[in-house]
Amino acid sequence: MDDLETRELRYFAAVAEELHFGRAAERLGIAQPPLSRAIAQLERRLGVQLLERNRRGVALTEAGRVLLRESRLALAAVAAAARRTRRAGDHPLVLATKAGASHDLLQRLLAAGPPVEILLCEVGEQAGLLRDGSADVAIMHRPYDDLAGFDTEDLQVEGQVAILPAAHPLAARETLTLAEVSDVPDLPIARWPRLDGSYPDGPGPEVRTQSTLAQLVALGRTLLVIPASSRAWQWPEHVAVPVVDAPDVTTVIGWQPNSRSPEVAALVRAAVALREESPVS
Repeated sequence: MDDLETRELRYFAAVAEELHFGRAAERLGIAQPPLSRAIAQLERRLGVQLLERNRRGVALTEAGRVLLRESRLALAAVAAAARRTRRAGDHPLVLATKAGASHDLLQRLLAAGPPVEILLCEVGEQAGLLRDGSADVAIMHRPYDDLAGFDTEDLQVEGQVAILPAAHPLAARETLTLAEVSDVPDLPIARWPRLDGSYPDGPGPEVRTQSTLAQLVALGRTLLVIPASSRAWQWPEHVAVPVVDAPDVTTVIGWQPNSRSPEVAALVRAAVALREESPVS
């Protein structure tokens, strides 16, 4: 059997996601008859039924669900390869980092390492930017970020702080514990999305962006616990108090394991040299 073509995968993914040939054809910018013929030909070549067609519409078979999953992965890999290829040559590396995180470390790395473009993102987005080719390297944090499949080097280990409204009584404390910040009746702890996008249960607001979170803290609606170095975005209306029993957070630099880029290697070496100047604890 011949290898699958990216065109076939795009056609099938459109139909599988829309579950409607007409809408899929419109999305692809082609007529419906050639799309239907292409899907039928794909089924013949694979020797399996991918779609169930009846008067009520279109549904995926088990084989169709498998191919949809694999199609998404393959198309994402092709798109990532194209992005990395376009940036090859004279273009600087792209470094993804959460806005406000590891600020001092990032400044020192920019001064010591090769030229890079900074791609600021929200919490948990670095892994996706690495995988889809939008970034070459990323600053991430264990245990919060998704490091699966990447090569990494640990850069620093730090404690965490609670970011509180300046007017709240807890803001006057020198230290706090997790128990004390986890059950504040008038100030529920903010809830960040997990790696799978779902939110943990709790009374606190669901947040996804740091700007939203900063506003809610300033308004006295929530608090949060974050790595100490992430307080760079702290507002005047905020106070940071160390949380003495919060788990340590490790800042890492991550990159694709199949990278052969001399620039990536040079940036990693520069980051490791900074670590050796200030060893991880």
